[in-house]
Amino acid sequence: MKKILCFFVVISFVFAPFILDAQTNSDRTSKSQKPINSLTKKEISEGWQLLFDGKTTNGWRGFKMEALPDGWQVMDGNLVTLGKGDDLGGDIVTTSQYEDFDLYLEWAISEGGNSGIFFHVLEGDYPAIYATGPEYQLIDDVGFPEKLAEWQKTGANYAMHNPENVVLKPVGEFNSSRILVKDGHVTHWLNGKKVVEYDLWTDDWKERLVVGKWNAYPGYGLARNGFIGLQDHGSFIRFRNIKIKDLADLGKSLFNGKNLDGWKINGTEKWWAENGELICESGPDKQYGYLTTEKKYKNFILRLKFKQESNGNSGVFFRSSIEGTKIAGWQVEVAPPGNNSGAIYESYGRGWLNEIPDEKEKFLKMGEWNEMVILVQGDRVMTWLNNELMTDLSDPKIGEANGVVALQIHDGGGIKVRWKDIFLREF
Repeated sequence: MKKILCFFVVISFVFAPFILDAQTNSDRTSKSQKPINSLTKKEISEGWQLLFDGKTTNGWRGFKMEALPDGWQVMDGNLVTLGKGDDLGGDIVTTSQYEDFDLYLEWAISEGGNSGIFFHVLEGDYPAIYATGPEYQLIDDVGFPEKLAEWQKTGANYAMHNPENVVLKPVGEFNSSRILVKDGHVTHWLNGKKVVEYDLWTDDWKERLVVGKWNAYPGYGLARNGFIGLQDHGSFIRFRNIKIKDLADLGKSLFNGKNLDGWKINGTEKWWAENGELICESGPDKQYGYLTTEKKYKNFILRLKFKQESNGNSGVFFRSSIEGTKIAGWQVEVAPPGNNSGAIYESYGRGWLNEIPDEKEKFLKMGEWNEMVILVQGDRVMTWLNNELMTDLSDPKIGEANGVVALQIHDGGGIKVRWKDIFLREF
């Protein structure tokens, strides 16, 4: 009888979460008359998308994997982590990447459980999702077996910002979380209440990195775009109603894909449009050449893609002025590997304002399409190459300037570069 009794106790313990889940789902549906893992017509019209359909794991895969780890399953309308993961394995990410977004989801944690929601996650050589992506902490604040610091509690920007006004539901019940990211400003909500607010890439952010847990992770929190991640930290956790609204605003296109309207050719080098691409190539004179915007821009985010052919020595100028082929201003370098792509060069002035560390030179993909993001605001310039931060500097001289955007052909001949998807948003 003792063995039989123990058997039923174990069975009850194992399946209790699923029984509770079914009851919770039923209660929610009967009260709200809205099925879980669904969108209303209003949400659809506003641009919301489901990241979990309640039936499949479509849209998710393992971190640095093509498939989903076996520790994740769909159970009774929930995306469930069974707790098979550890510090370096078992986490999942979305198949799409997001920059600015509004993310909402519901979660129920097990007793003593620990998990997290991550954003701007990169893969590459990074060992885990927490090496790059800021984390919205999920944990059993009451029943966790170790004493928790404030920065470890639910709703925190883990190891960076403490949560406030936290109201948690008991273990086993569903809580709601929301993360809003817009132009580097981040807000965390928990059960409808704002609990954390912070800004990425600020001086305060940098200071917290230096003195905190993430000092040993050079890529932490620096990406502008990346995957959404969910953590399997060895605990049974249920997720549902995962939805996202993409808030990315690219601004206006500077290149229409057909011709050079809005641009001016400076010099005798070759510039033309073909199959939606803007192509530059050295001419017989093998001199400098520039394609400049007709309009001046001061504060903006510029996004573009480039593919280098031949030696690919080029660049993107900003807040610059030009006479003939003599250009004065600042250039974000585009050059072959080992030559500071993403760094800032002052033309007819101080030369290099910064240089790219050797370990970052690998982020350039020679002969393939690369994505460059350039933020120019006041006296600050930030550049990202393929989502990796390459430059972050402030300079009073840059802050005082205004001028055109320009693409360059370096002198010497033998250069060919393709450009596309050129967008600029002014502030």
